[in-house]
Amino acid sequence: MRKKYTIILILTMIATAYGVNKTGTTSAKFLSIGVGSNAVGMGSAYTAIADDATAMYWNPAGLSFHDTKEIYFNHANWLADISFDYFGLTIPLNSSSTLGISITSVSMDEMEVTRYGNEETGETFKAADYAIASTYSVDLTDRFSIGLNGKFIQQSIANSHARGIAIDLGTLFTTPFGFNLGTSISNFGSKLRMTGDDLLVGVDVDENIDGNNESVTGVLTTDYFDLPLVLRIGISDQFKIGLKNNIILSLDAVSPNDNANYINLGGKINILDGLVSIYGGVHSLFLDNAESEFCFGVGVKLPSFMKNTLSINYTYEQMKFLGGSQQMSISINY
Repeated sequence: MRKKYTIILILTMIATAYGVNKTGTTSAKFLSIGVGSNAVGMGSAYTAIADDATAMYWNPAGLSFHDTKEIYFNHANWLADISFDYFGLTIPLNSSSTLGISITSVSMDEMEVTRYGNEETGETFKAADYAIASTYSVDLTDRFSIGLNGKFIQQSIANSHARGIAIDLGTLFTTPFGFNLGTSISNFGSKLRMTGDDLLVGVDVDENIDGNNESVTGVLTTDYFDLPLVLRIGISDQFKIGLKNNIILSLDAVSPNDNANYINLGGKINILDGLVSIYGGVHSLFLDNAESEFCFGVGVKLPSFMKNTLSINYTYEQMKFLGGSQQMSISINY
């Protein structure tokens, strides 16, 4: 019976992935970069797992099942010399609810300002994006939890910026058949528009009139763009192998507002009660021209590190045209 329900759910989710192609343009695309070595290494199929501080990104409902305090750091050498970083802190308030704080940032080195014809100016500029989020998650029953994120978002380049706010909402349900079902909707919020001093220009209001002020300050207007709204529906299950080993399999159906629907698929082998983990996955199945090809990683856990538990995870993700990216995370549960 359990296998029957699992197969039906998987087939339904795969059918959902064959949606209409909605390729378009959104702002704050850094919010679409997967967070956490463990999650990304499993092909970003993490909605129904969400068992660490990265739950604040994948599914905030998973945070309430996390019964210890955790400090989490993740760094990725992403594409084109871009640094992607994530910090998470989780604090259980009681046996059924947890509070979390997270910071996500994207940064790059200074770049030289060039003008038309590659004219060098000697000037430099920087670009950076970040999001600061606060999360609350609570168990409504011993099998069902909900979670909510509220976050502030900023994008900046040179002397211009865009700011906005958004929320994430998630649910996580452990079914009577043993497997987990997770859903989340992320980045529901205000549209973003670039403003700033770089959009101020000198204007001659009428070139046909001599003697008028040719340095009137004008403002270039920019369009509003939606945030990368995404709906995830996930299923995961684990299977025992002996007394101290298990395999976790997970699948996510993903529906973004700026692309076609697709499927993420991943698995993880936990050895010796998770002291060593090996994981792998594929991202963006059934998505035409998908950039990500496959992911894999390894993790180790040291349960007696200064009376706390130290976890270290590493993941490599292979891209079709842009090479590979690497992520490493370090977390302490205390």
